[in-house]
Amino acid sequence: METVVIVIMLTVALSFLLKLSCHGRAGIFAICTAATLFTALCGDYAAMQSKTQIADWLQNPDLMLDTSVLLTLDVMMQLAFCFLRTRKAAGERLSRWSEGAYQICFWFPGILIFPVLISTLVGIIFAIPGGDFQTIAWTAGAVVLITSPLLAWALRLLMPRVGMCLELLFLNNLLTAALGVVATVNGRTASAGVADVEWGALAGVLGLVATGAVAGIIISRIKSSRHHDNNI
Repeated sequence: METVVIVIMLTVALSFLLKLSCHGRAGIFAICTAATLFTALCGDYAAMQSKTQIADWLQNPDLMLDTSVLLTLDVMMQLAFCFLRTRKAAGERLSRWSEGAYQICFWFPGILIFPVLISTLVGIIFAIPGGDFQTIAWTAGAVVLITSPLLAWALRLLMPRVGMCLELLFLNNLLTAALGVVATVNGRTASAGVADVEWGALAGVLGLVATGAVAGIIISRIKSSRHHDNNI
């Protein structure tokens, strides 16, 4: 279980850096400064944690289910950013609502990066017994402030095209979502099959799918008709 969590932390950190590489200098400085202050100010909280308590959290199914909600929200925001950024890169003009959603997603660094920073700080504190907690926390914050922009710029050099960065960000978040499912299950599998079928619920789901499909076809035809009329 710890291995899965560590891999999720790595994918979250990679998403943070990939997203950071899409910003300019001012955006990188603002986001890295916020991450630095968060890391430095969490020194006392991180010092109060213990390895036993963290192990108990990882084995708590209810806590993992709650965490999966945050992970899903984080992944959805990152995927939405990928789609909207791709549309802007293609020269498509976004609507007012889409532009507002894009700005939110663009400046949204991610929810899980902050637990990742705290977990990393806890690991550093455990690795340096007897050290001053505040000194360790501020040093870790300084490392975040220095290394994050450097790694983001290195990724930008490796992937100069925006499409490459967005594609990797998209695939990385899909991997994060898949690992989140594994962490949520937490080793539990169904031991007994269920033979009964809820026909009412099944009919309701099929009805919603059919309604959505019909509505999508109608909307697509209306947009195509308007586009054709505008061209005429």
